[in-house]
Amino acid sequence: MTLPVAIYDTKPYDREFLSAAEGAEHFDHHFHSFRLEEATASAAEGAHTACIFVNDHAGPEPLAALAKAGVKHIALRCAGFNNVDLEAAKDLGLTVTRVPGYSPHAVAEHTLALLLALNRRIHRAYNRVREMNFSLSGLVGFDLHGKTAGVVGTGRTGALVAQIFRGFGMKVLAYDPYPNPDWAAEHGITYVETQELFAQSDVISLHVPLTPDTRHMICEESLEQIKPGAHLVNVSRGALVDTSAVITALKTGKLGGVALDVYEEEEGVFFEDLSGEVMQDDELARLMTFPNVLITSHQAFLTREALREIARVTTENILRIHQGKAPLEGTEL
Repeated sequence: MTLPVAIYDTKPYDREFLSAAEGAEHFDHHFHSFRLEEATASAAEGAHTACIFVNDHAGPEPLAALAKAGVKHIALRCAGFNNVDLEAAKDLGLTVTRVPGYSPHAVAEHTLALLLALNRRIHRAYNRVREMNFSLSGLVGFDLHGKTAGVVGTGRTGALVAQIFRGFGMKVLAYDPYPNPDWAAEHGITYVETQELFAQSDVISLHVPLTPDTRHMICEESLEQIKPGAHLVNVSRGALVDTSAVITALKTGKLGGVALDVYEEEEGVFFEDLSGEVMQDDELARLMTFPNVLITSHQAFLTREALREIARVTTENILRIHQGKAPLEGTEL
């Protein structure tokens, strides 16, 4: 007998890798393209596990509906869990797991890809050449070598980004409420407070989870501290950045460029094909008008290695919890 699993907000690549994971033969996968919310929780009727992603709603009402449907386990196939009410899940007796370290290399490398493309105007040059425009006006960038990079958050991904910056010959400043001085000393990285990091950095890269303390950490006040012309990169969580404040900083020239893989109101937009529709989000539409803004659709995680690891950890945890065993170390919330 196979174990029924309801998997929300899936795309073809999710289905491919989850179906191929070791142990997947024990599951009866019910793949759903729609997101989890209270109205769709009934799709998990009879399932032991509901598997969800970053934009699924796992607040008290959807969780209660899942528990009523017989769900015992919420399996996040991502690292972030700000969309889950953990207290409500605990009260309902739901075990919650995540995939905390699927591939920090994937996210770190995408960070640098965004920065390099933005700085050297690769996205603009690509479009020009396809239209037989080979002029170089407006494509001037700057050397990363010798510049200062500020890395906010030095967990697995942030640490890799900082080390890559060092490989470019950059001076690296870092901020983390829980610094790692041995790692910093080994790689020639200096921990400072955020005010100093903002004031000195030519490039600022965000690598922290979304919490009440980090929400809108990039806001009007912090942008006033930022070195004029600095480039901002965010591949972590959209709500780390106050979009309205960033738009103002771009209009005034305070920010020299912005690269985003996440956006605070991305739900219902990112991961979807809206090419035949009118953009309803005025702030996102405004961001896309700036020549010095580069946006990707939350794809930093999207490598074969990361998808394979997400599927492996998710599958193993579902089997473990069904068998009454503890989930993999570091994955339970």
